[in-house]
Amino acid sequence: MKPFVKSSIAFFACLFIAAVALANAPARNYYQLKIYHYKTQAQENTIEKYLEQAYIPALHRAGIKNVGVFKPVSQADTAKLLYVFTPFQSWDKLMGIDQKLQADAAYLADGKDYIDAAYNDQPYTRFETIILQAFPGMPSTAVPNLTAKKADRVYELRSYESPTEKYNVNKVTMFNVGDEIGLFKRLGFNAVFYSEVIAGSHMPNLMYMTTFNSKEDRDKHWDTFGKDAYWKTLSAKAEYQHNVSHADIIFLRPADYSDF
Repeated sequence: MKPFVKSSIAFFACLFIAAVALANAPARNYYQLKIYHYKTQAQENTIEKYLEQAYIPALHRAGIKNVGVFKPVSQADTAKLLYVFTPFQSWDKLMGIDQKLQADAAYLADGKDYIDAAYNDQPYTRFETIILQAFPGMPSTAVPNLTAKKADRVYELRSYESPTEKYNVNKVTMFNVGDEIGLFKRLGFNAVFYSEVIAGSHMPNLMYMTTFNSKEDRDKHWDTFGKDAYWKTLSAKAEYQHNVSHADIIFLRPADYSDF
């Protein structure tokens, strides 16, 4: 057989294998991260009542099992925040959730104080919405295996911004192909999700969340991470340099009614 024919057969065989692998790969979840900005205790009470008694129960009825509600460990006096993380199995489910909620009579009744709030008594200052897609290396969420009470736990939300779209793709590749995800798993970081941002205010960026029993537990894990031989080798590779230009690290605690 001629070399050209052999190379062509090998090439198309690789394409076939890749296509089969892609077809059999688990569908990647889409995530919605909503961040409420509010100022008063009354606003906080209204938002939390809505989430606990209306929004989360309605999502559960719609087949969405795990919804996370988190507050920063340290809140600023001028701008308080509340994070709501909702996973969806497909883009269509994400796009259809508002219509489904509007058709849910129990949701509309249980969330009346929030939904029908007066124009001069709004339950929040503003909110922002970030849309994400799960990494191939972790295509869906995981409920963390923690032993501490919710009040003692630390959830660490990280956003890594990149200089350009190309560098962002490079950092995502570092997590998936470079197996940074596998390193986090091996070291017991209890990740909730890893994702690339497809719509948000700080693009290009990726976001992920890891969890710990306490702040001390978190610090020990990161100390081990920094000393790990695989991380030192991975982070020193020439192809993965300069792919993060800014990092935001946000420490959160889960609400009592949070599924995570």
